Amino acid sequence: MDVVVIETPQLGDRSYLVHDGTVALVIDPQRDIDRVEAAAADAGVRITHVAETHLHNDYVTGGLVLAKAHGADYWVNGADEVSFARIPVSDGQVLRVGRLLVTVVATPGHTHTHLSYVVRDDVPDGGPEAVFSGGSLLYGSVGRTDLISPHDTATLAHQQYSSVRRLVDSAKPDAALYPTHGFGSFCSIGPASHQDSSTIGEETESNHALTDPNEDHFVSELLANITAYPAYYAHMSPLNAAGVGPAHLAVPDSVDAKELDRRLTAGEWVVDLRNRVAFADNHLHGSVSFEYGRGDNFTSYLGWVIPWKQPLTLLGPRDEVEKAIRDLARIGIESPDAAVGPHGRTIDLGALAPESPQVSYPHGDWNLLSRERKPEDVVLDVRRPEEFEASHVLGALNVPVHELLGRITELPEARTWVHCATGYRASVAASLLDRTGREVVLIDARFRDAAGAGIETS
Repeated sequence: MDVVVIETPQLGDRSYLVHDGTVALVIDPQRDIDRVEAAAADAGVRITHVAETHLHNDYVTGGLVLAKAHGADYWVNGADEVSFARIPVSDGQVLRVGRLLVTVVATPGHTHTHLSYVVRDDVPDGGPEAVFSGGSLLYGSVGRTDLISPHDTATLAHQQYSSVRRLVDSAKPDAALYPTHGFGSFCSIGPASHQDSSTIGEETESNHALTDPNEDHFVSELLANITAYPAYYAHMSPLNAAGVGPAHLAVPDSVDAKELDRRLTAGEWVVDLRNRVAFADNHLHGSVSFEYGRGDNFTSYLGWVIPWKQPLTLLGPRDEVEKAIRDLARIGIESPDAAVGPHGRTIDLGALAPESPQVSYPHGDWNLLSRERKPEDVVLDVRRPEEFEASHVLGALNVPVHELLGRITELPEARTWVHCATGYRASVAASLLDRTGREVVLIDARFRDAAGAGIETS
């Protein structure tokens, strides 16, 4: 048995290609299946089986398309109500993939119908095992239990506690653990873990879901740590149940100048992918900043902030637009339009939209705030409430960036200094405020550096 890990850091997820040297099982594939196909080609194996651990809430699966493309069996829990043909699987089944045996284990908690898969070689002593746990047992914690319904959250948390125990009893202590979530995904909850690998035995000794002897205590702590998750999640499970076709990843022809001017004037969503400082220094009036390529924030925050299924135009160098289209396809944002410049080169905004004004706003670090802040100015913290409660600038207002569009009218009409933890969310928020005509200053700095600049924090 060999396991190939296919990372999607933009969403904090992993997919897996498990093979015996000849045929392969793919678990929880992302929608851009060409990466999986490339991994199979590199390994010299045929994809004969595709499996889902659950109907995903954070991305559109590529499982159905991949299975059809390769004539593979598509395993989905028989209890899931779906609109496509699949091979229904259920707890306790032992299935064969070439020389591999796959045991299906029911692990409800992340969803009601969640499954995990224990894979081993079909040899007399069983050989090494691998556990594919989806959103059940993660490195250091478990998958969140509040994505189905507020009424189900506590029940699913109790089920999660039981499920992970059942899962570890279904595998050897030295079995390698391969979760789908937990690498920055909003689908995880509880103590953050920066592990890159783990085993069932290691998790038994360290994972709070397995070391806490009191189920009620575990559940209460889990529920106390529930935080907001991206708004687009509400659309993912229904899309996955309906079955989604292939992703269209080609960069479209650039919209002409008059059309881009019209979109900006009409208030459509024109997303500028350039560096956030370059955007602050000069951008098309009405566009918004979602910097591409710094960290892994782009997909989640764009899907969270911009209203679902609104017309979308990506503005940036062609290579960045191409990558952004791939990222957005993973969350069901289909075929956005584009206003593109040369590969990796400076964009001539005037050529892209000659009738649209070019504007700017100031930016700087905490020292700029310390020097130039006036008594009537507002400091706006766009981090999540739990971050604000842990520590914040004295006198700051807190409106999380994902709530800002609906709450801009609550803010005082004053110059607004915007910050977050690193500058990314602040740059999005600053552009949203600028779009409405507010006077804004971007604090492009880490929050942890505020005190060192003489800024009073709680």
